[in-house]
Formats: sequence, structure tokens, C-alpha cells
Amino acid sequence: MYTTAGSDEKCQVCKALGADYAINYRTEGFVEIVLGSSEQQGVDVILDMMGGEYLNRNITCAALNGRIAMIAFRGGARAEIDCKQLLYKRLTLTGNALRPQPLSIKATIAQNLKNIVWPLFAANKLKSVIASVFPLAQANQAHQLMESSQHIGKIVLEVS
Repeated sequence: MYTTAGSDEKCQVCKALGADYAINYRTEGFVEIVLGSSEQQGVDVILDMMGGEYLNRNITCAALNGRIAMIAFRGGARAEIDCKQLLYKRLTLTGNALRPQPLSIKATIAQNLKNIVWPLFAANKLKSVIASVFPLAQANQAHQLMESSQHIGKIVLEVS
């Protein structure tokens, strides 16, 4: 499993959580590392939260018959892609956003989380890293921490 993070400290946490490769995207080229360590084969599945200029790099990192699932576009909503690579590699590129989904779909997702995902947390097969917990009244401070990118893990707002 490969992951990217914005600091060496965050990369260390990713490795401690089970990543085989944790790449500091500020100092290392993830395309070169992924292709170099996979004997130029690439990876089967990519979860893309960046979009924008990262999409072509992810296409380059994808293996034959690979899949790229885009769930956010923090790096930009528009991208010019190399369609030749997409076709030659027989890639599947999908996108999904939760917000526009109808309530019935959201209810199904919530039920699946309850039945499938939460038991994995209970069995310690999945782990969540909590960086900080703020009372709702301190939402501004929580947001400032998130914008600073100094946290490692989730920032939780506590509603009582």
C-alpha cells in the first residue's frame, strides 16, 4: 500500500498504520517511487482526493486494468488528461460525491458503514487517528488547525 503525506512525521504515522510506502509529496516524486518500486507495473487501485494536475500522475501510476476512484478535487476541479494512457491501460476512472446523493442512497451507505465498517474498527482491523477534539464553540480554532495542516489525524468537533 502506498500513501502520500505532506511531512516526514505524517509519513511515519502512515507507515506505523500499515502503509508499505509513505511518500512525502512535498519532497519526493510519487510517480517515480510507485513505478520504481513496482517494477514499472504501477498499482491496481488509486483513491484520488486531489484531481487537477494530479490526475495525469495517477493515470501514469495505475497498472493495466487499474481503477482510479476520485472522491475529491482539492488540487482543482479541471484536468487535461492523457486519454491514450487511459485507453491503452484499460483504466476505469470513476467519481463519486456524497453531497448530491438522494437521502435513500445516504441511508444505504450509513447502514453499510454500521454493518461492515464499524465492526472492523471494533476488531482493530481499521484504526482512526484523532489529532484533536474541540467543543463546538471552538470550531474556529479547529478550522485554523485544519488549515495549518499541522495536525496528524482527524479533527473532531464535539457536540453535546
